[in-house]
This record gives sequence, C-alpha cells and structure tokens, in this order.
Amino acid sequence: MLSKSQLEDDLKQAMRAGDDLRKRTLRMALSAIKLAEVDKRRELEEGELLAILQKEVKSRKETLEEARALGREDLAEAAQAEIEILQTYLPQPLKPEEIERIARDTIAQVGAATPQDMGRVMKELMPRMQGRADGKLVSDIVRRLLSDS
Repeated sequence: MLSKSQLEDDLKQAMRAGDDLRKRTLRMALSAIKLAEVDKRRELEEGELLAILQKEVKSRKETLEEARALGREDLAEAAQAEIEILQTYLPQPLKPEEIERIARDTIAQVGAATPQDMGRVMKELMPRMQGRADGKLVSDIVRRLLSDS
C-alpha cells in the first residue's frame, strides 16, 4: 500500500545514503503530490497517489523518447533510471490477457453490446485498472471487444 509517508521515508534514506538520483526522483514525485494536495485542499488517497506516479512515469517516458530522437543518450539513461525508481512504487501492470478478461466481465456486467456503450464500460472498468494498466491500452481492448460483438 503506497503512502506519502513511505515516499518521504525513502527520500530520507536516499539522502542518508547519498543516492542523488533516487533523492532527485523522489523529490520531484513528492513535489507533484504536494501540488495536487494544495489544489484539492486535502491529503490524497492511495489511488490518487498512484495516478500521480503514473503521470510522472509517463512524463519520463516522453522525455526518454525525445532524448533518443535527439541522440542524447545521457538524458535518455537518466530518464530510464528515474522510470525504474518510480515503477518500484507502482503495482505490477496487468498483462493484456488479464485486461481483456476483466474487460469482458465488465462488458457483461454493464450489459454493453455496441461501441456506443464504451463510455459506460470505461467508467466502470477504469477504477479497477487504476495504476495497473495504461488507459489507452484498456480503451483499445474495450473498443475491439465491443466492435467484435
């Protein structure tokens, strides 16, 4: 179970150990969390923390792609290292087969039959996928399942 205090404790350990990369990565993540807490005027729940960490990973992946496109392997390696640190706090991602199984169950539960029902399915399905699957992948699988039926 992820908590802000766990991230803060890990930051303190990184500072004691002199691990600059981990320290910098955790500070950026905690900064994003603090910003979201100020916006919402309350402490974040675990699902919201996971969403922020996923957003941070996605941002690093975009940086990684841009750095490789520009031939900046040094920046690409730094982004990859940050991604690996952040992913240690995220739950294991679901495999496409697992996503498809859960999506089929949700489609049956909602009673969806056509692609026009996709919104209802996604509304029910995404909370189950929180932090464990990319929204685009889930959307593609649901769209394919509804189109096939």
